[in-house]
Amino acid sequence: MSFIHQHRHPGFFLFASVLFISSVYGQENSMTIAYSEVDFARVIRSWDGFGFNYVETSQTFDYKSSPQDYGGFSILKEKDKEQIINLIFGDDGLKVSLVKMFLDPFHQSVQNGPFDHQTTTRNMRDFVQRGVAKTKVRGDNISIITTLYGPPGYMTKQKALRGRDLDPTFSRDLCLYYADWAKFLIEKEKLPLKYISLHNEGEDWGRWPASGAVDETHSGGHDYNFFYSPSQTNSIVKELKQVLKEKGVNAGITNGEYTNWYRFNAWGFASALESDRDALNALDLITSHGFYVGELRSGHWFGPHSSSGTDRLRVIRPELHVWTTSTAWNVARGTDTRIFVMDELFIKEIQGSILDAKVNGIIPWAGIQRASHWNKPDPNPGCAIRVFDDGTWEIQKAYYYYKQVSRAGCPGMAVVDAFVMDSELNVIAFAANGTKNANAFIVTNQSSQPKQITVHLKGTSGKEFEGFRTSGSQAYKLKASAEKIPFDGDNYVGIGKILVKDNVVTYEAPAHSVTTFFENK
Repeated sequence: MSFIHQHRHPGFFLFASVLFISSVYGQENSMTIAYSEVDFARVIRSWDGFGFNYVETSQTFDYKSSPQDYGGFSILKEKDKEQIINLIFGDDGLKVSLVKMFLDPFHQSVQNGPFDHQTTTRNMRDFVQRGVAKTKVRGDNISIITTLYGPPGYMTKQKALRGRDLDPTFSRDLCLYYADWAKFLIEKEKLPLKYISLHNEGEDWGRWPASGAVDETHSGGHDYNFFYSPSQTNSIVKELKQVLKEKGVNAGITNGEYTNWYRFNAWGFASALESDRDALNALDLITSHGFYVGELRSGHWFGPHSSSGTDRLRVIRPELHVWTTSTAWNVARGTDTRIFVMDELFIKEIQGSILDAKVNGIIPWAGIQRASHWNKPDPNPGCAIRVFDDGTWEIQKAYYYYKQVSRAGCPGMAVVDAFVMDSELNVIAFAANGTKNANAFIVTNQSSQPKQITVHLKGTSGKEFEGFRTSGSQAYKLKASAEKIPFDGDNYVGIGKILVKDNVVTYEAPAHSVTTFFENK
């Protein structure tokens, strides 16, 4: 090699880089516009849809003396309930297709005693019944997952509500508790229950004192929980499968819901299922919460989006679908004031669930909230609808951000390949996949500045897309989460038609914005 070849001018490498990117991706030589591709023909996985979660009884230790309705339907007028149902399930609303319902600890008080599935769930059931009816009107269907929030105290070793440990002599009673509630929902309520999930964040053994008992004065108290070890998960999955068959309950089983996807693998749950083929074969769905904490020094709560656990199980059972069954509507900012912001980063976290955790469906945490009915400052105050103690309510900023994705990714569609060469931008795309829905892609700009993007489209001959945009933010201080706080920016506003020229869409995304483009057929 000659001396001159070893010491080329730096400009040569810049020129060569431009030529390389241009030849591979068609990048503009100015290098001022982010290059993106969306390939509607390149399917990554099938999509089950986005969902909603109404939480009613979640913290009270004595329902008779201290009833609870965190969702707030109990204080709303009929016209307000119908308007909210339209906003969530209606044809012009979020059009959600998945619903999560909790099974609280108050449905049975003693072993072999009668079940009361109605008292502590009346508002949740009313909400879901209305939602299912509204969804049928638009010609679609709902799939319901129910999650054990915590068992009755008599089933625990501590013999108390929120006791940490299952008394193994009551494992069948626990399975009957799941089964009877599921049978009630299917046969009495005529609801489309599809899955039973074992627990709510039951992996987190550190939420209890050493005794495993929790009372109302315990400062570490959370919502209802119940510890599930990896081996116990496998045991209950297999036993519950038999009990459901015995009782004639046609519902699938999930592994339960961890605080985040990282823990599913790193804390040993995926490994245990991988080693026990009977337990793995009894599963019908893989689930976890998706609360994201990606900083390396974030301690106990460290939890990035990760498919490491589900990848292992899908090697054995590739047909298994995966759902994120709870995730925050807001992102925490600061350390002392605990300011939470609902903005475009909500959609970035959804992208993480889809692309990094490789899920087929997403249900955020409680979408409608009456803040005063959470017994301590709420660690996740973001939501879609906020209900106030005077019976009024309002739409929150996160509603409009969620609408950007929930209307784009409907059941039966497919997640397709999409990328953008700028880490302050992200792109999510869904193909119609034979459904009545339109091909769609979503562009998020996390930057504080507008950004131009060229989206090169493949797998479609469409010549025109219709755009809708949300921008701006809404902030909450943890101690003032019940206050009505204004927000700014666009709220799912139509931005008109955008033409496809030579299979390319060129768009300038405003700062802190999310824009959804639907193909006009």
